[in-house]
Amino acid sequence: MTTPTTKSVMKKLPEVTLAFWIMKIAATTLGETAGDLFAQTLKLGYFLTTVALFLVFVVTLVIQLRSARYNPFFYWTVILSTSMAGTTMSDFMNRDASAKYLSNGATRLGWGPQGLGLGYPEGAAILISILLLIFLGWKLSGMTFQITEIVTFRGEALFWSAILVSNTLGTSMGDFLSDSSGLGYLGGAALVTGTLLVLLALMKVPAVPNVLLFWIAFVLTRPLGATAGDLLTKPVAKGGLDLGTAGSSAVLLAVLFGLMAYAHLKERRVAAPEFAGGGAEETQREEAGRR
Repeated sequence: MTTPTTKSVMKKLPEVTLAFWIMKIAATTLGETAGDLFAQTLKLGYFLTTVALFLVFVVTLVIQLRSARYNPFFYWTVILSTSMAGTTMSDFMNRDASAKYLSNGATRLGWGPQGLGLGYPEGAAILISILLLIFLGWKLSGMTFQITEIVTFRGEALFWSAILVSNTLGTSMGDFLSDSSGLGYLGGAALVTGTLLVLLALMKVPAVPNVLLFWIAFVLTRPLGATAGDLLTKPVAKGGLDLGTAGSSAVLLAVLFGLMAYAHLKERRVAAPEFAGGGAEETQREEAGRR
């Protein structure tokens, strides 16, 4: 029996390609519409939905951590669960039961506490502080920030902790751009897109570490998903397209599932020669031992 190599462990996480970023934006946009679907459209409320979606995150994370190698369905399901949980966690932190956040004369949204009402700037400041503490602990641990080189359980746990907080932070940033900055949904999405293009250009600058650019871009794709999700679902009177959370979520889920299936097939094609080569090498060693 062969033992897992460093290469096979490294494949717990995907390569960062254009397809990676397309899937990330699709997952974060779906996280926004699906989170709003459960909390607002179905009126479960931010607290109950946050508890339920956090449990979903834990289950999907356990499956990902127990996987022996990279599986697109496992990985992107965790990304989606962090996006959905991040949406309602951010809303619970920043919003309350005031008329500013509840429409049609409603005074409550679901069971339990209605929200902490911290506001987007205060909520974002708290989340930035938590994210910086995670990165500080990560730095002090001596483990790499390069996701394709994460080879330990501890490193992967730090990675997913940063993902959950960054997606929650990104929701706060996206909602601030959409609701409080005056830019609106389309303007907020355009601003984030422009910033991401600047980061893309900075990749050509040798003095700027690509790892730093990756994490900034990873955080910013969440407010892009939040503003895009709001653009799709919010009423026309508020600047949205009023496509609804259910319909938008269904379309985005189909798109993401299709991309995950494509990534899975691609991964199988890449892995097949490795397994074939490994089997041939093992057969050669057994024959040499018999001789």
